[in-house]
Amino acid sequence: MIDGKRFLGIIPARGGSKGVPGKNVRPVGGKPLIAWTIDAARSSRYLDRVVLSSDDANIASVALAHACEVPFIRNANLATDTAPTMDVVLDTLTRCPGYEWVVLLQPTSPLRSADDIDHAIEQCLKLGAPACVSVSLARESPYWMFNVDQTARLMPLLPDVKATRRQDLPSAYSLNGAIYVARVDWFSRERQFVTSETVAYVMPAERSIDIDTETDFLILKFLLGD
Repeated sequence: MIDGKRFLGIIPARGGSKGVPGKNVRPVGGKPLIAWTIDAARSSRYLDRVVLSSDDANIASVALAHACEVPFIRNANLATDTAPTMDVVLDTLTRCPGYEWVVLLQPTSPLRSADDIDHAIEQCLKLGAPACVSVSLARESPYWMFNVDQTARLMPLLPDVKATRRQDLPSAYSLNGAIYVARVDWFSRERQFVTSETVAYVMPAERSIDIDTETDFLILKFLLGD
C-alpha cells in the first residue's frame, strides 16, 4: 500500500502450454518456475495481496504450497490459447474487488525481483502515470531490420536512420513481459496496459529472460548454475 492506495498482484498461469508443456510448474533452480514469481511478489513492499488466476489444479496446488492465494479457478473460456490476458486481468479484478492498482506478473519472467516490482510501482506514482510496464534494451536493433520484397531485395524497416556502427544507433527498447502496473479504473476503461500514457521501467537484460521455449529453459538453468 502507498498513500492509502491498495495494490493487487495477479499471477496468470493457465495449464495446457503447447510450446513448453508443464512449464509453470517445471523445477528450475530448486523450485517450480512459478515459485520464482510468487516469492518476488510476496517480498514486494507494496503489494497488499497476491493471487493466482489458473484453470489448472496442479498449478493451483503448487501455488498454494508456496503461499500464494488461489481464491478461484479460472473459467475454461479464459484458459484457451486465444484468450486475451486483458480479459483474465479483468476477470480477476471482478472476483477480487477493492483495489486501486493492479500489478500483472507473468510466471515466465522468473528473474524479476521484488525490487523490480516496487521500482515499477514507484515509477508510476513518481511520474503521475496511470500505467507502467517493464522493458529492456532490444537485443536486435529495429534500425538494422528489413523487409524482403518479391524480388528478394532488402527494404529497411526504418529507412530514415543511417548508421554503420551499433553504438551510433538510437536506443530501442522492447517489452520484457515481467511487470505490468496500472490504475484499476484506467485499465478497466482502456483494457490494455500500453497506451501513449504508459511509462517504462527499464530492467537489465540479465533479469529480463522470458521463458517461452526449451532453449529459454536451458539459458535459465545456466544463469542459475542449475
